[in-house]
Amino acid sequence: MAMTGTAVEATALVKRYGTARTGKTALAGLDLTVERGEVFGFLGPNGAGKTTFIRLLLDLIRPTSGRVRVLDADPRDNAEVRRRIGYLAGDFRIDGRQTGREALTYLGDLRGGIPAARITELAERLDLDLTRRISTLSKGNRQKVGVVQAFMHAPELLVLDEPTSGLDPFLQQRFVEMVQEAGANGQTVFMSSHVMSEVQQTCQRVGIIREGELITVADVGKLRQSAHRKVTITFAGNVDAAVFEALPELRNTAVTETPEGGSVLRAILTGSPDALVKAAARYEATSLLAEEPELEEIFFTFYQHASTGNGTKGLAP
Repeated sequence: MAMTGTAVEATALVKRYGTARTGKTALAGLDLTVERGEVFGFLGPNGAGKTTFIRLLLDLIRPTSGRVRVLDADPRDNAEVRRRIGYLAGDFRIDGRQTGREALTYLGDLRGGIPAARITELAERLDLDLTRRISTLSKGNRQKVGVVQAFMHAPELLVLDEPTSGLDPFLQQRFVEMVQEAGANGQTVFMSSHVMSEVQQTCQRVGIIREGELITVADVGKLRQSAHRKVTITFAGNVDAAVFEALPELRNTAVTETPEGGSVLRAILTGSPDALVKAAARYEATSLLAEEPELEEIFFTFYQHASTGNGTKGLAP
């Protein structure tokens, strides 16, 4: 179900708690646009403003100033918009007296009726026993109930706030597959997460937030291309270290000799590898290793830059 337009749009969004003198600013003039059909990751540590932003999207709280629109509509007191959203918090809670099936059937009826087969299918994928009362379930199994209720009506917009809290690694991967399927189906996914592998496997773009301010919004692939990569090249013979030290794309460059009479180049590569490849082509290379940075490493790099006043806000998506 391919769609065009805006799924989430925030303009100069501010949220303060308490008074101007003694309160806390959770969001400080945040601007963000998420297009329909994209899977968007929202990254930041606890207290950065992620959950506050999500609660504003869902009209659970109201902004101090600024504007937010969801699925091209004002979310305030808008039942129609809410029916088109699937939401999962990191600590899903529901009436513990019901069984999983009873709870999910009730929630499905509120959304116009969800076929029992659909609920059963999702539960089986997550290895969830629907016959047990929710009060008897572990935190991880309660979270599975939350995953099913968020996905079961194939909403236009999935809002997921630390969604895999309590799930074991195997089920986290099942969840990743479900998010990938939602994206392939044209649904929009807005996901905050501390699990970087989830974001790396599912999201096309990420926004990094720090102390209520958006540090950057960028394509995941471009973030990884612009990050530092560790490069190790082994050569059959001796090489001129000065050739590589002169390359502006390399830093921490070191060339050492091997007992067999060869050389090993170790360096940190930033930007395009073209100049490095051309320089290495002058010699006989026997092996090359380029370690791609994990998203977690990139995330902390941006935070370090922001802390030293060298933030990258406005990086082109």
